[in-house]
Amino acid sequence: MNTLELAAHGPVIPVIVIDRLEDAVPLAEALVAGGVRVLEVTLRTPVALQCMEAIAKAVPDAIVGAGTVRTALDAKAVRDAGCHFAVSPGYTPEIGRVCQELGLPLLPGVATGSEVMTANADGYHFLKFFPATAAGGIPMLKAFAGPFADVSFCPTGGITPETAGQFLALPNVKVCGGSWLTPAEAVKARDWATITRLAREASALRG
Repeated sequence: MNTLELAAHGPVIPVIVIDRLEDAVPLAEALVAGGVRVLEVTLRTPVALQCMEAIAKAVPDAIVGAGTVRTALDAKAVRDAGCHFAVSPGYTPEIGRVCQELGLPLLPGVATGSEVMTANADGYHFLKFFPATAAGGIPMLKAFAGPFADVSFCPTGGITPETAGQFLALPNVKVCGGSWLTPAEAVKARDWATITRLAREASALRG
């Protein structure tokens, strides 16, 4: 799978933090029910790998990816957990090489022109722009469009339901990442109906 194919499944990739293993499957099912199939589960909690594995096994319509992949060990672990792709907060040639060796599609994080060029040199042309709002937001992505006309981006970080449409309107933005689809209070309350509603609204962002 090429990571650019992820954009074909909808305009928003949820960035998910799961603290309780028992929440993983119903949370994924709620997102899929709202039309969101591509799920980025972050490696930020002790149960993250178990959550990825549980979703991959129990929710066949979900395309499970791992976020916060920073090392070779991370990449191997998420591949073994059944993830279809990996997302990194930054980029190093090592993480790019390891993912290629593992056959694990990578969406690498960049914030500067030099990082874009480093990722491009290793064959990556669909990149995560992170942290999007803090790193310059829409003006930065517009500036990137000139020298990097062959590069597409998934901006993530600080994007809201109100600003997502503005990012998605840019020609070099294929999809955006957002944590607003799985608000912590809704997950804690196991309010899956709210998450399905938020997913449905996100799915409609690009008409």
